[in-house]
Amino acid sequence: MSRTRYDVIVVGGGHNGLTAAAYLAKAGKSVLLLERQDHLGGASVSADAFAGMGAHLSRYSYLVSLLPQQIIDDLGLRISLKRRRFASYTPMPGGDTGLLVDHGDASATAASFASVGAAGDLTGWDDLYARAGRMAQALWPTVTGPLRRRSEIADTIGDPGIVRDFLERPLGEVIEASVRDDLVRGVILTDGLISTFASAHDADLQQNICFLYHVIGGGTGDWDVPVGGMGAVSGALERAARDAGAELRTGTEVTTVDDGTVTWRDRDDEVSADADLVLWAGAPAVLDELRGRTPAAAEGAQVKVNLLLRRLPKLRESGIDPTAAFGGTFHINETYSGLEKAYQQALSGTVPTPMPAEIYCHSLTDPTILSAGLRESGAHTLTVFSLQTPDRLLAGGDTERDRLQRAVLDSLSSVLAEPIDDVLLTDADGRPCVETKTTRDLQDVLRMPGGSIFHGPLSWPWATDDEPLDTPAQRWGVTTSDDRILLAGAGSRRGGGVSGLGGYHAARAALEMTGE
Repeated sequence: MSRTRYDVIVVGGGHNGLTAAAYLAKAGKSVLLLERQDHLGGASVSADAFAGMGAHLSRYSYLVSLLPQQIIDDLGLRISLKRRRFASYTPMPGGDTGLLVDHGDASATAASFASVGAAGDLTGWDDLYARAGRMAQALWPTVTGPLRRRSEIADTIGDPGIVRDFLERPLGEVIEASVRDDLVRGVILTDGLISTFASAHDADLQQNICFLYHVIGGGTGDWDVPVGGMGAVSGALERAARDAGAELRTGTEVTTVDDGTVTWRDRDDEVSADADLVLWAGAPAVLDELRGRTPAAAEGAQVKVNLLLRRLPKLRESGIDPTAAFGGTFHINETYSGLEKAYQQALSGTVPTPMPAEIYCHSLTDPTILSAGLRESGAHTLTVFSLQTPDRLLAGGDTERDRLQRAVLDSLSSVLAEPIDDVLLTDADGRPCVETKTTRDLQDVLRMPGGSIFHGPLSWPWATDDEPLDTPAQRWGVTTSDDRILLAGAGSRRGGGVSGLGGYHAARAALEMTGE
């Protein structure tokens, strides 16, 4: 019996897989996309996390910075991204002051630096981010083209000092050379530790790579709020793929990928189809396991806690407006020394105390995720994202999840004027509106090995000067050990974050390979 044949089969229905399917279908290719879950979107989904409460939260990923305008325009995506005025607020642990970075008022930012005893660091802070901004403006236009070589990237940046400080020296060195205050240093370092378990001075520079990705988005490093939640982004990509003619199937767990044939389970049936190319939009380690190869190690380093509150909590600092403090990123116990202490604690197998974490309040910027009743009542959402909490700490299963959740909530309460538990809403059954997602949840539900949101260690967004760039797959950074299988997810060379770049690069390589 003959099998159905497609030009391309995409495995994985997250935002990258949807991006690839949309591009290829628009180019006239016959495309089948297979998703294991009963819905599309992967980690870029919204959900009613607290049944009956009227809050539609971004369950996993939550902000957008790395999605190029080119992808939005090419695919005609109808999405709205809102910019936040406030960059961050960082309470002084154990104190009643904090550092507010206000993009809309430079004098207020200067006064805040002075209030925490760091007036002398303002010039160094501004200089560091001005240099990072020049790097971003040089690098951002390169992400939608084929990989450039390392020497070309250095020439594009055009400043040997920037290249040395951000691409060659451990991030800790440039932070320590730029500012002196422990709190100020910690705020800078956090951008190098998102789901990245590292010390500021690690020689492998994973913290530098993470920092780079967090400051180059859009050429500005701004992280924007998707109106309607992250599900609005994946929903727009799904519509683009369907409208272009891609066939999208859910509830289909792929069991083999071999020589252009993909086999999957569809309810109780085993189904196969052939394709000229397979685009793998899942984690590379899962593909390796499927094909009998030893997967590379991957480990995430975060706990995500979603909260629904009666109101914003009171702050220790009386002069700060909570809507300003929670209007950007709210840093919790993230001093420079505290982040290193947390790293060493976790390295020894101990849950960091206090837990370093940061907060994002979606509902301040975009209240549409709340029902009218919640909006009128003054309710808000908070998303807490911990740092320096590697997957290895989850050996105890659900018991460790409860312990990590408590550590996150206690850390948050320690910098507030009241316990966070006192402002939590409760559902109809009297349960506090708290939802915790650990690295094990990401591994079990989303098939992200080790809970790594990047599907593995991050890579610089360029090629070395001596690696081969002879094939389309090599030029676009989407190679696997099989010429007919291309990486199309976060594990490709430049695919991390909610960017669509993994799918975009794979689609571009696929079109080159088929003569388009």
